Amino acid sequence: MSDRLLPLLLISALLLVIDWYILKALLSSKIRFIAKRKKNFSIWYWTYSILLILGIFIGIYFNIRLTARAVILVAFFLSFAAKIVFLPFLFIDDIRRGIIWLGHKKNNEKGLQETVIAHENKIPRSEFLVKAGLIAAAVPLASLSWGIASAYDYRIIRKKLYLKNLPKAFHGLKLAQFSDIHSGSFYNRKAVLGGVEMMLAEKPDVIFFTGDLVNNQASEMKDYQDIFAKVKAPLGVFSILGNHDYGDYFYGKEPSVAKSKNLESVKKIHGLMGWDLLLDEHRKLKVDNEEIGILGCQNWGAGRFIQKGNLEKTLLGTEDLPVKLLMSHDPSHWRAQVLNHSDIDVTFSGHTHGMQFGVRTKEFQWSPVQYIYKEWAGLYQEKEQQLYVNVGYGFLGYPGRVGILPEITIFELQKT
Repeated sequence: MSDRLLPLLLISALLLVIDWYILKALLSSKIRFIAKRKKNFSIWYWTYSILLILGIFIGIYFNIRLTARAVILVAFFLSFAAKIVFLPFLFIDDIRRGIIWLGHKKNNEKGLQETVIAHENKIPRSEFLVKAGLIAAAVPLASLSWGIASAYDYRIIRKKLYLKNLPKAFHGLKLAQFSDIHSGSFYNRKAVLGGVEMMLAEKPDVIFFTGDLVNNQASEMKDYQDIFAKVKAPLGVFSILGNHDYGDYFYGKEPSVAKSKNLESVKKIHGLMGWDLLLDEHRKLKVDNEEIGILGCQNWGAGRFIQKGNLEKTLLGTEDLPVKLLMSHDPSHWRAQVLNHSDIDVTFSGHTHGMQFGVRTKEFQWSPVQYIYKEWAGLYQEKEQQLYVNVGYGFLGYPGRVGILPEITIFELQKT
């Protein structure tokens, strides 16, 4: 935990400096409501800001109720977004005031009969810029507030997967995929259950869960294990681990007894829910004496993300299977390793969340995450290999989704 304390203190200090700058600007403005209540406004502003920062520390270091943690996170994200949008307007106004101050100084040096305005507060702030900044700050405040209401707005996305070597017995098989539960972020059991019921209403033959059951700790599943234990399918529920399931973001990257124990608890939960957790291994799915392969690789991510997966080990014993369906949490694994194995027909991933922000329609999709991940949402194909990236069931950090809604994907396998 000490590894996280210093960055958190530095971020808190930066936030307090930003608060000081914004408050100073607001107090020097001509906004009537503030001008009449300068002392009280300062007290309200600092009380809210300090309580919010303390709330973040409490949420990280103490075991408080998920609802309380969610409220703190919501307040923090809304406040932070509004302040970041407001800042450029204040910078522009300060540049304007600086130019005026230099003009007065230059005129005074030339001997003109003007008073040098030495103190910046004597140059009034632009009421237009301050008000424009406040209006602009209200835009992310409104959109992020709307996004919080969309956090549990589950959507069914239907896709047909065309596979050249698909055995006849599997033609028309219905496969459901969901990903990135992140149970530690949830605060609405009823809504979470509603999403599960939506998926089960589709009556899938088999279900894939592609990683990130928790944010950090197995204990986060305490209030939701009974809900996800309802996820059943006639041919089974198969699952893998995601980068968050290993506990690196809580216990650190180095091995420890507590970290190992937590990981074993996460694995055990999969079993208790009746899910078949695949750890660099495969299962043969059999229908009418015909078989296809279900493969599950541990997390392998490009860049800074954990690389636990062993694809070669995962493929052992699958040589004679006509179709191989691979679950691998991080879509960067597809381009880095999976494409080198032409016998892997489809890879199912999650991880990106679509950054929980963007635009997604049937004809068009955009998110800032596309500048990080080439494959970030939906179906991709290279030659005869396919990848599907599910944008996730849950959420992480910001407790909402703007434009990129939580997803349950229903595939129908088709023989070409």
